[in-house]
Parts: sequence; C-alpha cells; structure tokens
Amino acid sequence: MSSRRSSRGSISEEEINEPISKLQSLLPNSRRRGSSQASTTKLLKETCNYIKSLHREVDDLSDRLSDLMSTMDHNSPGAEIIRSILRS
Repeated sequence: MSSRRSSRGSISEEEINEPISKLQSLLPNSRRRGSSQASTTKLLKETCNYIKSLHREVDDLSDRLSDLMSTMDHNSPGAEIIRSILRS
C-alpha cells in the first residue's frame, strides 16, 4: 500500500491535491486557490466549462475551414497547403 495512504486505506489529501494542482496549471487564467472542497469543486466546474469552450472553438474552426474549402479551387496551391496541414 502506498505510504501516502492513511491507515484506513483512504485517499490522502496530498493524493487529491496533487492532480488538482496539475489540472489547475493547465487552465488559462486560473488563480491560485486553497485546497478546500469548495475551490476544488469550482476548479472542476471551470475545467468542464473550458473543455466545452474548446469543443465549441473546434466546431467553429471546422465550420470555417469547410466554408473556405468549399469556395476554393481544389487544385489551387492554397487548397494543397490546407490538405498538407491536415495530413500532418
């Protein structure tokens, strides 16, 4: 059993705070917070909202790329550049 686990076998505060801290470092504009349950809950909600915003951004960029490709000559140099970027 891990030395960071309590004698009852439950997860220690350190084991929870470590991944929460890593998650916090990945979020843009994330402020330093304490380790309270309320701030952890808020951080997880912010993470979910950030992931949703990334999904919306990907969808928007995909739509814009589709619109661009539909108006472009498929044999043009610009179309070839876009295809090569998408392949990489």
